[in-house]
Amino acid sequence: MTDLTLETARKILHGALAKADEMKLKPMAMVVLDARGCLKAAVTQDGTSLMRSEVAHGKAYGALALGMGSRAIFKRANEQPYFIDAMNTMARGALVPVPGGVLIKDSNGKLLGAFGLSGDTSDNDEICAVAAIEAAALKADAG
Repeated sequence: MTDLTLETARKILHGALAKADEMKLKPMAMVVLDARGCLKAAVTQDGTSLMRSEVAHGKAYGALALGMGSRAIFKRANEQPYFIDAMNTMARGALVPVPGGVLIKDSNGKLLGAFGLSGDTSDNDEICAVAAIEAAALKADAG
């Protein structure tokens, strides 16, 4: 696989919706970005709060921008807050440095894109993202 197709993005969303339902998570917003950072697919469940889509996008965008899952960005924000603040300033506030943004890779480790979720706890968002990416027969890199 060389690119993240719309069909694959839909599989990831479908897998995440199924996992969120299985885990009985709060309503979720989910965003799949391709390797360029362009929106490939998104879904927002009924009952999400107003900015959930933006948070999901920020988790995925941050993972792509810094080349690491948002859990690693969160860790780095705790260790080097000035660095992550500077990166977020350069990104015009588009990074959301908490778990729930996961890099999507093919079986050879090639970066295909990122998946961001927001709606439940950050840890649950990440669990759901990883499960969905793996269900689509891809590798998840949460950091």
